[in-house]
Amino acid sequence: MLTEGPDPHRPGRHQLPFLHCLLSHSAISGNLPYFSMDYEIQRTARCCVATGRQLGPGDDFYSVLVREGADLKRRDYSVEAWNGPPEGAIGWWKSQMPDPSSRRMHWAPNEVMLHFFEELQSQPDKDDMRYVLALLLVRRRVLRQEEQEHDQEGREMLVLYCPRRETTFRVPTVTPAPSRIDEIQQELAKLLFAKAG
Repeated sequence: MLTEGPDPHRPGRHQLPFLHCLLSHSAISGNLPYFSMDYEIQRTARCCVATGRQLGPGDDFYSVLVREGADLKRRDYSVEAWNGPPEGAIGWWKSQMPDPSSRRMHWAPNEVMLHFFEELQSQPDKDDMRYVLALLLVRRRVLRQEEQEHDQEGREMLVLYCPRRETTFRVPTVTPAPSRIDEIQQELAKLLFAKAG
């Protein structure tokens, strides 16, 4: 679950185009012309959760996704404070803090994103986020769309196959309401953006 590279660390604002181009079944099949919605996230300083030391440019560090109650939280550790992932960690990876001029953003490793996707299966109140993440994983070729179907309640479902897990997932088609789009973008960015470069 490791990846090398820098992480956002200074206050600033970035445009990350990806969400609206996903919010259609046609985006999976390629029938929808690509279009993007630029949105901004606030980049915050990253500190070691164990020591409180602020991480500076060039510092290697580790990021971990952990469960706290019903929520998933991201925790960052400096190399000297890293003793391996805590018990029950959803995923972890290694990064390096970038130079302040770094602009491009990158996702966490596919395996970490897939673990997060599986975790969301037990949180029906986040079905819209799971749907968005499913579309993103299809675009990244981690999941493959097999078909669409309806469940016993009449809900439209995406049937997705994961070659690396040899598992089929059924994901309710829950397009986020406009009021939820920003929330989903911010939460995915906070948890799953790994680095900038």
